[in-house]
Amino acid sequence: MRLIISFAALFLSVALLQLSSGGVGPLDALSGIVHGFTKQQIGLLGSAHFMGFFVGCWWAPRLIGSIGHSRAFAAFTATGAIGLGSHTLTSDPYMWAVFRVGSGFCVAGCYTVIEAWLNAKITNENRGRAMGTYRIVDMGASLCAQLVIAVLEPAHYISYNLLVMLCCASLLPITLTTTRQPETPDAPRLRPSLAWSISPLASFGVIIAALTGASFRMVGPIYGQEVGLQVDQIAYFLASFVFGGALAQYPVGWLADKYDRRWVLIWLSVAAILSSAITIATATGGVTAIMLGAAIFGFTTFPVFSVSAAHAHDFATDEQRVELSAALTFFFALGAIASPYVASVLIDNFGPAALFVFLAFGHLLLIVFGLNRMRIRATRRRRTPYVYTPRSSFIIGRLLRRPRGER
Repeated sequence: MRLIISFAALFLSVALLQLSSGGVGPLDALSGIVHGFTKQQIGLLGSAHFMGFFVGCWWAPRLIGSIGHSRAFAAFTATGAIGLGSHTLTSDPYMWAVFRVGSGFCVAGCYTVIEAWLNAKITNENRGRAMGTYRIVDMGASLCAQLVIAVLEPAHYISYNLLVMLCCASLLPITLTTTRQPETPDAPRLRPSLAWSISPLASFGVIIAALTGASFRMVGPIYGQEVGLQVDQIAYFLASFVFGGALAQYPVGWLADKYDRRWVLIWLSVAAILSSAITIATATGGVTAIMLGAAIFGFTTFPVFSVSAAHAHDFATDEQRVELSAALTFFFALGAIASPYVASVLIDNFGPAALFVFLAFGHLLLIVFGLNRMRIRATRRRRTPYVYTPRSSFIIGRLLRRPRGER
């Protein structure tokens, strides 16, 4: 209890930020449908969000070093609030894409501040409990953010104002805390080549994880609308995906610690292809079947990033872990920028089933790449523990470095 109270301000900011940022993606997709945006324009909004996320991840540590944690958090939050509120000023899809760059920038920047603050406060004695609580708060708020869409009317100023209020509310716990600001951490060097040189399979795996997660979250509402779901049902559809992913963490983590992680990745991709087929098949089977298909799809695809990251850390030294985590997040952002737009184009030209054919093809490539890598290099007998890794900032590796080095 003392631990939770100690980190309460940071965890509350995480929850409020996730509710705001997690809700804007599906709300924009549904609002775009109301405004008559094309599917490609809606996909562009998701891609713009991750472009802002990438810029925020890169720039945030430098801004923290210049003005401090609290001021940096306030600046990022203000950027996000302006982007959210500006949606009500115009219905031009390309202006909305600019606003979404601001919201993605806000998410990456705020998470960088929070994780830098957490890293300074966590000790070796409480690191496991603190990180466990952090993951629960982040995952729980992400799940709730999808459900919020059920009560937000698309293309309505009140809906966006509520998200603005949540975004601004995330500012209060951190700015009002009496805890002294920590020392500014050094920004990790961004070296994508490091991740590729350590593990090409892990680098490709996080790209496929981005392909899957970004496409589903940003373009999933279009799929839901195409298969006949109502707005509240689309919210449960997206939440089912997150819930399935949350359920997968323990069993997949157990498998990843017990067996060769390359085989775990390959079989996860096999399961992802099967679950894609199940999701396509359940599109005409009623609401319950569609929700079940989304949960199974989340179960089979959500852990791919964390298993890939764990596999990469098996081959890294302790000195490389922070920069490796930053490089893997870079590859994730790279895949997430491109995939929503590509997915929306495919749905527009070939129908809703094309979304899951696209994602299944990505996992097929991961299977082929994984089998090829197994012929080139043997696995490590001594493995680092599996850790659920949030895709939140370039400095997440600082929070995870202690568990990675232990067994």
